[in-house]
Parts: sequence; C-alpha cells; structure tokens
Amino acid sequence: MEGLTPIILQLLSGAVGGNVGGALAKARSLGPVWNSVLGLIGGLVGGQGANALGVDQTGGQMGIAAVIGALLPIIVGMFKKPPG
Repeated sequence: MEGLTPIILQLLSGAVGGNVGGALAKARSLGPVWNSVLGLIGGLVGGQGANALGVDQTGGQMGIAAVIGALLPIIVGMFKKPPG
C-alpha cells in the first residue's frame, strides 16, 4: 500500500489543480467533471514525470502534479468554442 500513496496524492493534487485551472479559465471551462478528469490525467503524468526526474516525493511531486493538472484543462479548453 505504501507504493500507492504517492500515486493517490498525485491524482488528488491533479484533480484539485484541474478544477482550479477550470475556475481560472471560466469562459472556456469544460465543467467540473472534465476538469477533474483532465486534472487526474495531468496530475498522474506530471507526478510520475517528476518522480522520474528525481523530484522530492512528497511536496515537489504534488506541486508539479497540481500545476500540470491545472494546465491540461486550460490547454484543452483553448480548443473549445467560446460561448455566445
């Protein structure tokens, strides 16, 4: 179970980051579900990438997971047709 803890933290950090990113880009937000899903994906990829680069397992990986989790919904939202 100890091996799953960093992955779970990366997923949670990414999901939070995804919803923060969606809130920052409100006009192009994909909605809470898609922001969370993209945040989960971005958090896992960002956290595992940070792990591969040797970043500190606790705070560093969670921070990178949150940032990548926030960026992914913003980037995907740029391709969404603006409202109105």
